Amino acid sequence: MKIIIAGGSGFVGQKLTELLYKKGHDIIILTRKGKQSEGTIKFVQWLEEGAYPEKEIGWADVVINLAGVSINDGRWTENHQRQIYQSRMTATDELVRMVEAFSEKPSVFINASAIGIYPPSLDTVYTEKSTEVADDFLGQTVHDWERKAVAIKEKGIRTVLMRFGVVLGNEGGALPLMALPYRLFMGGTVGSGEQWVSWVHITDVVQSIVFAIENNCLNGPVNVTAPNPKRMKDFGKKVGAVLHRPHWFPVPAFLMKAALGKKSSLVLEGQHVLPEILINEGFEFKFPTLESALRDLFHSVN
Repeated sequence: MKIIIAGGSGFVGQKLTELLYKKGHDIIILTRKGKQSEGTIKFVQWLEEGAYPEKEIGWADVVINLAGVSINDGRWTENHQRQIYQSRMTATDELVRMVEAFSEKPSVFINASAIGIYPPSLDTVYTEKSTEVADDFLGQTVHDWERKAVAIKEKGIRTVLMRFGVVLGNEGGALPLMALPYRLFMGGTVGSGEQWVSWVHITDVVQSIVFAIENNCLNGPVNVTAPNPKRMKDFGKKVGAVLHRPHWFPVPAFLMKAALGKKSSLVLEGQHVLPEILINEGFEFKFPTLESALRDLFHSVN
């Protein structure tokens, strides 16, 4: 298939590109920079003055939107929050415009999203049927992001909103930072430890995107989390156990807030999210348990 990826140079995008390339698909990566195309991977400029990528691309079978400034990079100043928000709105608006201009419409549009749309809770279990929206920066960002993506669905194109959990990988995401205190023999419970971590291995993330491409039954929100979320204290203990490090040095909430500011909510708050649709449709997680995921990731770099 001819597949467009916006955000193909990011953490998830690189892994997804590798997998789709191995499957023999023609990949078009939208980029702000001029890059030399490589084999069946083509780079096309977008979001720059005078750039009309649809003229060069013409059409596509699949469009995947992973574009946006990372929420993990930097402190959440007002300016950084504005960049996180606007980058997602601008990219999605441009993809909607491009799809409208294509000579042939894609069969599916896949939009990255996040479980941050759900309100933090210690007791509530969220599935794709849950309609609550968090009344905070991340919740509003995801809500507005998905609303823009739905504009493509209204044109008769199957649209999948993939709500990623805490993605675990070695090249990016939250795990390297979460594991660092344990590697230094300083790991321990963060905050109360009761907050939920709905995690997912990077391999299962990219496999779930391929699953969404190939399964016409998937529409609308899809939670991309492992079926066995953990509370933060149990998550930390498992990290320590797999790394053969102690879990003993607690990090109070006020220290996290002082160090990270508003971004501390990413580790001090959480949601208990289950991938009900993926499970019901027969998706098989390669790493359904936290121990299997951590052993794979830590042992691959040790």
